Amino acid sequence: MGSAFVDDIVMKINLIKESLKSAQNRQQKYYNQKHRLVEFQIGDFVYVKVSPMKGVSIFGRVSKLNPRYVRPFEIIERVDNSAYRLLLPDQMSDIYNVFHVSSLRKWISDSGKKLSADDIEVQENLQYRDEPENILAFDVKKLRSKHIPMVKVQWKHRTTREATWEKESDMRQLYPSLL
Repeated sequence: MGSAFVDDIVMKINLIKESLKSAQNRQQKYYNQKHRLVEFQIGDFVYVKVSPMKGVSIFGRVSKLNPRYVRPFEIIERVDNSAYRLLLPDQMSDIYNVFHVSSLRKWISDSGKKLSADDIEVQENLQYRDEPENILAFDVKKLRSKHIPMVKVQWKHRTTREATWEKESDMRQLYPSLL
């Protein structure tokens, strides 16, 4: 009776090990399909991810969701498998010059998609202040009992296609010279 009981338990343990192994292989397959190895060479140029900081609060959030990348910087050293040292200009000397691969993008010569660090003031925490450039359109959003005046704002360093609708009252309060 003891030997059959032990054999039954060993068989169940082996069954559990096999199902765990198959689940692990399935997860590994999904990871391998989506994973891409990012490597840069010394002398390559890369963009650095910065987070825009905007003064207008949209649904309680202060910043925009989509990340932006600042001008191409040259890679001068590979620090680790996933970290690189960049050659930063003198005005960015207070920023640590080692970045993880997740905050770098390969340089593409499309000038419409990059922001220049000379044009914007990048802060120590790699954020910049996003300011409106001009008003493109006016509209009124109608709710059941309210009418909310809205303005379509084009932000500096962004294209017209990336313009956003903001409350006119917020824009008057934060940027009175614009309206």
